[in-house]
Amino acid sequence: MKKKLIALDMDGTLLYDWSTLHPQTKDYLLKVQSQGHYIVLATGRPYRSSDPYYDLLELKTPMINFNGGIISSKNDPQFKRIETYISKEPMIDIYRANQAYFKNSFFERIDDIYLHEDEESLYPFLHLNELANLVIGPIDQTLPDEVNGGIVIAKHGQGPLIEAYIKKQWKGIVDSRNWDEIGEFDILELYTPKTNKGLALEYVAQYLNIEREDIIAFGDGINDFELLTYAGIGIAVENAHPELKKLADIVSPKNHQQFPIEYHLNELLSE
Repeated sequence: MKKKLIALDMDGTLLYDWSTLHPQTKDYLLKVQSQGHYIVLATGRPYRSSDPYYDLLELKTPMINFNGGIISSKNDPQFKRIETYISKEPMIDIYRANQAYFKNSFFERIDDIYLHEDEESLYPFLHLNELANLVIGPIDQTLPDEVNGGIVIAKHGQGPLIEAYIKKQWKGIVDSRNWDEIGEFDILELYTPKTNKGLALEYVAQYLNIEREDIIAFGDGINDFELLTYAGIGIAVENAHPELKKLADIVSPKNHQQFPIEYHLNELLSE
């Protein structure tokens, strides 16, 4: 059996809920690794909130964080760590030019989090723990020289206006993903065009000497487009974004709480 690289998004895909790796999934993936296959976590989360699951799965592979903004391997000193940043100037300009549309925002640099206005409802998304350093204040006063990326919470229906400004003023320097409306707000992710899970997966696969055709990727969100596209087989779980389902090679009948990874790997790894 040829070695496969299995790339897994975390939230909405690998994890049973926001904080739980189901014991059945854990045991199954440990078994898959024992057969010689590679498991790689590819997530938008920061390192600090994905590392515990990395340890639970007893991984030795590189890990992809911030959607490719950081690629690292704590268990392999030979692996060359990759860090990608955006300077603060475009972030501040986007904020100042679009203040009327902003509700709130936060930006991250490794474990430093820059939250524009204190809002406890956002705390779960900040992955606060003992490693996190939370700085609260206007982003045009608090941002350091560079950040890995950020999230803008825009007023209802105003997200596309901010996106249009970014495309006009910062094309090629800043890109954005519109996560559509969540409740009464629009959610935009800001990042460098040099950063995506697909490019990160390519870098990891080349390091592990795995051909593209031997990669299987699972995902659910719009930040998984490039991940599934680069993989030899891209699988969108049942709860995935509709646009991700359109480009996936396989659309699973199983959502993230119905063990889609086990369901498909049982077949794909037996071929």
